[in-house]
Amino acid sequence: MDTTAGLSRLLRTVAPHAWFLEDEVAGLAEFVGPGAVCVDVGAEFGLYTWTLAGLVGPRGHVHAVEPQPGPATFVDTTRRLIAAGHVTVHRTALGAAAGSGALSLPRRGLLPVHGRAFLTTGADGLGSNAEFAHHDEVPVAVATLDELVADLALERLDLVKVDIEGAEVSLLAGAAKTLESFRPVLMLELEDRHLARFGARVADVVDDLAGLDYLPRTWHGRWLPRRADDGRRNVLFLPAEQVLTVP
Repeated sequence: MDTTAGLSRLLRTVAPHAWFLEDEVAGLAEFVGPGAVCVDVGAEFGLYTWTLAGLVGPRGHVHAVEPQPGPATFVDTTRRLIAAGHVTVHRTALGAAAGSGALSLPRRGLLPVHGRAFLTTGADGLGSNAEFAHHDEVPVAVATLDELVADLALERLDLVKVDIEGAEVSLLAGAAKTLESFRPVLMLELEDRHLARFGARVADVVDDLAGLDYLPRTWHGRWLPRRADDGRRNVLFLPAEQVLTVP
């Protein structure tokens, strides 16, 4: 029995009502089905990973990319405990070029704030994370999305979710071949306050992806064309050739 199917159903059902889940979780089934292949970049503790794993089922695969040791170990341990063989954890960061780098991991008191860690390569200071008094530097390996996809010899890629605190612009710089070859649906967390440390704005990312024929949508109980003032930080980018019917 696929345990992830029930877990995914539960997460999608409670998403509109639970503070620890993003509403967009409820809308993933429109683009991800059995046999799909997904990459969850910035998987943290796996809420999107398990949502996607249940949707793709045993015939599909979810690649959870999380460089932070604690969260990555948590997801991998969970994967083994529930025998989710169609989930793989990759303990690396994704950026514009391969090599080594460092995560800036803020702390609130003694507790690490994993959801605000970012890859410092290409960043100008702490930016939005200056609100935290303490920061740890965590050495990490860095790859590009293009390299990850090539190393895995993927034959399809249906969706890429990215939440890496402003470094989304770096990831996209290392994903040109993947976007051209596979045309996956993209779901990016985009906030000007985080992008600023990389010298970018949400409008820049939207414009760059428009140049690649990706159309932005945001979730309002259903996927609607994005408005610049809609206040949603998660933006779904749909390849223009993929038809989305909006009532």
